[in-house]
Amino acid sequence: TMAAAFRRLSSTTGAGKRPFDRVLKLAQRARAVRAEGAAEYDYLRSEVAERLTERLEDISLEYDFPTALDLGSGAGHVRRALGGRGGVQRLIEVDSCEAALAASAARHAAEPPADFAVEQLCADEEAALPVEPGSVDLVLSNLSLHWTNDLPGAFAHARAALRPNGLFLGAMLGGETLAELRNSFVAADLERRGGVVNHCSPLTRVSDVGSLLQGAGFALPTVDVETITIGYEDPFVLMHHLDRMGEAGASAMRSHVPRDAMLAAAAAYQALYANAEGSIPATFEVIYWVGWAPHES
Repeated sequence: TMAAAFRRLSSTTGAGKRPFDRVLKLAQRARAVRAEGAAEYDYLRSEVAERLTERLEDISLEYDFPTALDLGSGAGHVRRALGGRGGVQRLIEVDSCEAALAASAARHAAEPPADFAVEQLCADEEAALPVEPGSVDLVLSNLSLHWTNDLPGAFAHARAALRPNGLFLGAMLGGETLAELRNSFVAADLERRGGVVNHCSPLTRVSDVGSLLQGAGFALPTVDVETITIGYEDPFVLMHHLDRMGEAGASAMRSHVPRDAMLAAAAAYQALYANAEGSIPATFEVIYWVGWAPHES
Protein backbone atom coordinates (compact mmCIF):
# COMPACT_ATOMS: atom_id res chain seq x y z
CA THR A 1 0.00 0.00 0.00
CA MET A 2 1.01 3.64 -0.30
CA ALA A 3 1.23 3.92 3.51
CA ALA A 4 3.62 0.97 3.65
CA ALA A 5 5.74 2.53 0.91
CA PHE A 6 5.91 5.82 2.85
CA ARG A 7 7.00 3.93 5.99
CA ARG A 8 9.64 2.00 4.03
CA LEU A 9 11.10 5.16 2.51
CA SER A 10 10.92 7.03 5.83
CA SER A 11 12.99 4.33 7.50
CA THR A 12 15.66 4.39 4.78
CA THR A 13 15.71 8.17 4.39
CA GLY A 14 16.61 9.38 7.85
CA ALA A 15 18.08 12.72 8.74
CA GLY A 16 21.61 13.66 7.75
CA LYS A 17 23.03 15.05 4.53
CA ARG A 18 20.36 13.71 2.23
CA PRO A 19 19.55 16.16 -0.54
CA PHE A 20 16.08 14.80 -1.35
CA ASP A 21 12.86 14.19 0.54
CA ARG A 22 12.11 10.72 -0.84
CA VAL A 23 8.71 10.51 0.85
CA LEU A 24 7.64 13.74 -0.88
CA LYS A 25 9.05 12.48 -4.19
CA LEU A 26 7.09 9.21 -3.89
CA ALA A 27 3.88 11.20 -3.26
CA GLN A 28 4.59 13.49 -6.25
CA ARG A 29 5.21 10.52 -8.55
CA ALA A 30 2.13 8.62 -7.36
CA ARG A 31 -0.08 11.69 -7.87
CA ALA A 32 1.38 12.34 -11.34
CA VAL A 33 0.95 8.78 -12.59
CA ARG A 34 -2.62 8.50 -11.27
CA ALA A 35 -3.78 11.81 -12.77
CA GLU A 36 -6.02 11.83 -15.82
CA GLY A 37 -4.01 12.21 -19.02
CA ALA A 38 -0.74 11.21 -17.29
CA ALA A 39 0.63 9.65 -20.50
CA GLU A 40 0.57 13.07 -22.22
CA TYR A 41 3.43 14.17 -19.94
CA ASP A 42 5.63 11.13 -20.62
CA TYR A 43 7.34 12.62 -23.67
CA LEU A 44 10.76 13.14 -22.06
CA ARG A 45 10.95 9.72 -20.39
CA SER A 46 9.67 8.02 -23.55
CA GLU A 47 12.24 9.79 -25.73
CA VAL A 48 15.15 8.98 -23.41
CA ALA A 49 13.99 5.35 -23.03
CA GLU A 50 14.13 5.07 -26.82
CA ARG A 51 17.62 6.59 -26.99
CA LEU A 52 18.81 4.44 -24.08
CA THR A 53 17.60 1.14 -25.51
CA GLU A 54 18.96 2.05 -28.96
CA ARG A 55 22.40 1.83 -27.36
CA LEU A 56 21.77 -1.85 -26.76
CA GLU A 57 21.65 -2.49 -30.51
CA ASP A 58 25.40 -2.02 -31.03
CA ILE A 59 26.31 -3.86 -27.83
CA SER A 60 23.98 -6.80 -28.44
CA LEU A 61 25.68 -7.63 -31.72
CA GLU A 62 28.18 -9.42 -29.45
CA TYR A 63 26.13 -10.09 -26.29
CA ASP A 64 22.64 -11.16 -25.33
CA PHE A 65 21.02 -10.14 -22.05
CA PRO A 66 18.30 -12.72 -21.29
CA THR A 67 17.42 -11.33 -17.83
CA ALA A 68 17.10 -7.56 -17.51
CA LEU A 69 16.10 -5.36 -14.57
CA ASP A 70 14.62 -1.87 -15.01
CA LEU A 71 15.63 0.13 -11.92
CA GLY A 72 13.07 2.85 -11.20
CA SER A 73 10.82 1.58 -13.98
CA GLY A 74 8.07 4.20 -13.63
CA ALA A 75 5.14 3.70 -15.98
CA GLY A 76 7.04 1.22 -18.16
CA HIS A 77 8.83 3.40 -20.73
CA VAL A 78 11.76 0.96 -21.03
CA ARG A 79 9.33 -1.94 -21.42
CA ARG A 80 7.75 -0.17 -24.40
CA ALA A 81 11.04 0.95 -25.96
CA LEU A 82 12.89 -2.35 -25.57
CA GLY A 83 11.16 -4.24 -28.39
CA GLY A 84 13.48 -7.07 -29.37
CA ARG A 85 16.66 -5.22 -28.40
CA GLY A 86 19.35 -6.91 -26.34
CA GLY A 87 17.93 -10.43 -26.62
CA VAL A 88 15.91 -9.80 -23.43
CA GLN A 89 13.64 -12.72 -22.50
CA ARG A 90 12.64 -11.57 -19.00
CA LEU A 91 12.29 -8.02 -17.69
CA ILE A 92 11.99 -7.25 -13.97
CA GLU A 93 10.47 -3.82 -13.26
CA VAL A 94 11.57 -2.43 -9.87
CA ASP A 95 10.03 0.76 -8.47
CA SER A 96 9.16 2.15 -5.03
CA CYS A 97 5.90 3.56 -6.43
CA GLU A 98 3.10 0.99 -6.62
CA ALA A 99 0.98 3.38 -8.69
CA ALA A 100 3.73 3.56 -11.34
CA LEU A 101 3.99 -0.24 -11.54
CA ALA A 102 0.20 -0.45 -11.85
CA ALA A 103 0.25 2.16 -14.63
CA SER A 104 2.92 0.17 -16.49
CA ALA A 105 0.84 -3.01 -16.25
CA ALA A 106 -2.37 -1.23 -17.31
CA ARG A 107 -0.81 0.52 -20.30
CA HIS A 108 0.84 -2.62 -21.61
CA ALA A 109 -2.28 -4.73 -21.12
CA ALA A 110 -3.86 -2.61 -23.87
CA GLU A 111 -1.00 -3.27 -26.32
CA PRO A 112 0.19 -6.37 -28.20
CA PRO A 113 2.19 -8.64 -25.85
CA ALA A 114 5.93 -8.00 -25.61
CA ASP A 115 8.56 -10.47 -26.83
CA PHE A 116 9.60 -11.05 -23.21
CA ALA A 117 8.08 -11.94 -19.86
CA VAL A 118 7.61 -9.11 -17.34
CA GLU A 119 7.72 -9.29 -13.55
CA GLN A 120 7.17 -6.39 -11.14
CA LEU A 121 8.70 -5.81 -7.70
CA CYS A 122 7.81 -2.86 -5.46
CA ALA A 123 11.04 -1.98 -3.64
CA ASP A 124 13.10 1.06 -2.69
CA GLU A 125 15.53 1.91 -5.50
CA GLU A 126 18.14 2.90 -2.89
CA ALA A 127 18.14 -0.51 -1.15
CA ALA A 128 19.77 -3.76 -2.26
CA LEU A 129 17.90 -4.94 -5.34
CA PRO A 130 15.26 -7.61 -4.59
CA VAL A 131 16.95 -10.29 -6.72
CA GLU A 132 19.63 -12.90 -6.06
CA PRO A 133 23.14 -11.42 -6.29
CA GLY A 134 24.74 -12.16 -9.65
CA SER A 135 21.44 -13.18 -11.25
CA VAL A 136 20.84 -10.41 -13.80
CA ASP A 137 22.49 -9.86 -17.21
CA LEU A 138 21.45 -6.23 -17.68
CA VAL A 139 20.40 -3.40 -15.35
CA LEU A 140 18.72 -0.47 -17.10
CA SER A 141 17.72 2.80 -15.45
CA ASN A 142 15.79 5.53 -17.26
CA LEU A 143 15.56 8.99 -15.65
CA SER A 144 14.94 7.85 -12.09
CA LEU A 145 18.27 7.83 -10.23
CA HIS A 146 18.66 11.63 -10.15
CA TRP A 147 16.22 11.57 -7.18
CA THR A 148 18.43 9.13 -5.25
CA ASN A 149 20.12 10.24 -2.02
CA ASP A 150 22.66 7.40 -1.99
CA LEU A 151 23.93 7.17 -5.57
CA PRO A 152 27.11 5.25 -4.63
CA GLY A 153 24.87 2.70 -2.90
CA ALA A 154 22.50 2.45 -5.87
CA PHE A 155 25.40 1.85 -8.28
CA ALA A 156 26.91 -0.73 -5.91
CA HIS A 157 23.56 -2.54 -5.64
CA ALA A 158 23.30 -2.65 -9.44
CA ARG A 159 26.82 -4.08 -9.61
CA ALA A 160 25.95 -6.74 -7.00
CA ALA A 161 22.87 -7.87 -8.96
CA LEU A 162 24.82 -8.39 -12.19
CA ARG A 163 26.45 -11.56 -13.43
CA PRO A 164 30.08 -11.35 -14.55
CA ASN A 165 30.09 -9.53 -17.93
CA GLY A 166 26.70 -8.06 -17.04
CA LEU A 167 25.90 -4.53 -18.21
CA PHE A 168 24.66 -1.44 -16.35
CA LEU A 169 23.14 1.00 -18.86
CA GLY A 170 21.40 4.10 -17.60
CA ALA A 171 20.38 7.72 -18.02
CA MET A 172 19.71 10.44 -15.46
CA LEU A 173 19.17 14.18 -15.53
CA GLY A 174 22.37 16.14 -14.95
CA GLY A 175 23.23 19.41 -13.26
CA GLU A 176 22.64 21.64 -16.30
CA THR A 177 18.99 20.56 -16.41
CA LEU A 178 16.59 23.53 -16.22
CA ALA A 179 19.54 25.94 -16.25
CA GLU A 180 17.22 28.66 -17.56
CA LEU A 181 14.80 28.22 -14.64
CA ARG A 182 17.64 28.19 -12.09
CA ASN A 183 19.19 31.32 -13.61
CA SER A 184 15.81 33.07 -13.62
CA PHE A 185 15.31 32.41 -9.91
CA VAL A 186 18.84 33.72 -9.23
CA ALA A 187 18.19 36.89 -11.26
CA ALA A 188 14.84 37.46 -9.54
CA ASP A 189 16.28 36.85 -6.05
CA LEU A 190 19.20 39.21 -6.61
CA GLU A 191 16.85 41.94 -7.80
CA ARG A 192 14.30 41.45 -5.01
CA ARG A 193 16.49 40.53 -2.02
CA GLY A 194 20.08 41.16 -3.00
CA GLY A 195 20.82 37.50 -2.23
CA VAL A 196 20.05 34.05 -3.58
CA VAL A 197 17.81 31.28 -2.23
CA ASN A 198 18.10 27.81 -3.80
CA HIS A 199 14.67 26.98 -5.25
CA CYS A 200 15.70 24.00 -7.41
CA SER A 201 16.78 20.51 -6.41
CA PRO A 202 20.49 19.63 -6.76
CA LEU A 203 21.49 17.29 -9.59
CA THR A 204 24.57 15.21 -10.40
CA ARG A 205 27.49 16.51 -12.48
CA VAL A 206 28.76 14.55 -15.49
CA SER A 207 32.18 14.10 -13.87
CA ASP A 208 30.58 12.41 -10.85
CA VAL A 209 29.04 9.56 -12.86
CA GLY A 210 32.36 8.10 -14.04
CA SER A 211 33.58 8.17 -10.44
CA LEU A 212 30.37 6.42 -9.29
CA LEU A 213 30.89 3.63 -11.84
CA GLN A 214 34.54 3.14 -10.85
CA GLY A 215 33.72 3.31 -7.14
CA ALA A 216 31.11 0.56 -7.56
CA GLY A 217 33.65 -1.69 -9.30
CA PHE A 218 32.46 -1.43 -12.90
CA ALA A 219 34.93 -2.02 -15.71
CA LEU A 220 35.20 0.01 -18.93
CA PRO A 221 33.00 2.88 -17.70
CA THR A 222 31.71 5.21 -20.41
CA VAL A 223 29.76 8.41 -19.83
CA ASP A 224 28.30 10.80 -22.39
CA VAL A 225 25.81 13.65 -22.45
CA GLU A 226 22.95 14.81 -24.63
CA THR A 227 21.07 18.07 -24.27
CA ILE A 228 17.36 18.03 -25.07
CA THR A 229 15.73 21.45 -25.41
CA ILE A 230 11.94 21.66 -25.29
CA GLY A 231 9.85 24.78 -25.95
CA TYR A 232 7.00 25.81 -23.65
CA GLU A 233 4.37 28.53 -23.97
CA ASP A 234 5.59 30.29 -20.82
CA PRO A 235 7.37 29.47 -17.51
CA PHE A 236 4.12 28.53 -15.76
CA VAL A 237 3.33 25.93 -18.44
CA LEU A 238 6.84 24.51 -17.92
CA MET A 239 6.29 24.27 -14.15
CA HIS A 240 2.90 22.64 -14.71
CA HIS A 241 4.55 20.04 -16.97
CA LEU A 242 7.29 19.35 -14.41
CA ASP A 243 4.60 18.79 -11.78
CA ARG A 244 2.61 16.47 -14.05
CA MET A 245 5.82 14.53 -14.87
CA GLY A 246 6.45 13.98 -11.15
CA GLU A 247 9.61 16.08 -11.59
CA ALA A 248 8.78 19.02 -9.30
CA GLY A 249 11.46 19.88 -6.75
CA ALA A 250 11.90 17.62 -3.72
CA SER A 251 14.87 19.10 -1.90
CA ALA A 252 15.06 18.09 1.75
CA MET A 253 16.01 21.71 2.53
CA ARG A 254 13.19 23.23 0.49
CA SER A 255 11.07 26.11 1.67
CA HIS A 256 7.79 27.41 0.30
CA VAL A 257 8.32 29.64 -2.74
CA PRO A 258 6.21 32.79 -2.26
CA ARG A 259 3.92 33.79 -5.11
CA ASP A 260 5.82 37.05 -5.70
CA ALA A 261 9.09 35.08 -6.07
CA MET A 262 7.45 32.81 -8.65
CA LEU A 263 6.10 35.80 -10.59
CA ALA A 264 9.50 37.54 -10.49
CA ALA A 265 11.30 34.39 -11.70
CA ALA A 266 8.75 33.92 -14.50
CA ALA A 267 9.24 37.53 -15.60
CA ALA A 268 13.03 37.07 -15.55
CA TYR A 269 12.73 33.81 -17.55
CA GLN A 270 10.60 35.56 -20.17
CA ALA A 271 12.98 38.54 -20.36
CA LEU A 272 16.16 36.44 -20.55
CA TYR A 273 15.11 33.54 -22.76
CA ALA A 274 11.82 34.09 -24.66
CA ASN A 275 12.02 33.82 -28.44
CA ALA A 276 10.31 36.17 -30.92
CA GLU A 277 7.01 34.28 -30.55
CA GLY A 278 7.19 34.56 -26.76
CA SER A 279 7.72 30.87 -25.99
CA ILE A 280 10.59 29.81 -23.74
CA PRO A 281 13.16 26.98 -23.98
CA ALA A 282 13.87 24.49 -21.19
CA THR A 283 17.08 22.47 -21.28
CA PHE A 284 17.28 18.90 -20.01
CA GLU A 285 20.83 17.56 -19.67
CA VAL A 286 20.73 13.76 -19.97
CA ILE A 287 23.78 11.84 -18.71
CA TYR A 288 24.11 8.32 -20.15
CA TRP A 289 26.44 5.70 -18.76
CA VAL A 290 27.68 2.20 -19.45
CA GLY A 291 29.55 -0.03 -17.02
CA TRP A 292 30.43 -3.72 -17.15
CA ALA A 293 30.55 -6.12 -14.23
CA PRO A 294 34.08 -7.56 -14.41
CA HIS A 295 34.48 -11.19 -15.42
CA GLU A 296 36.27 -13.06 -12.64
CA SER A 297 39.32 -14.61 -14.27
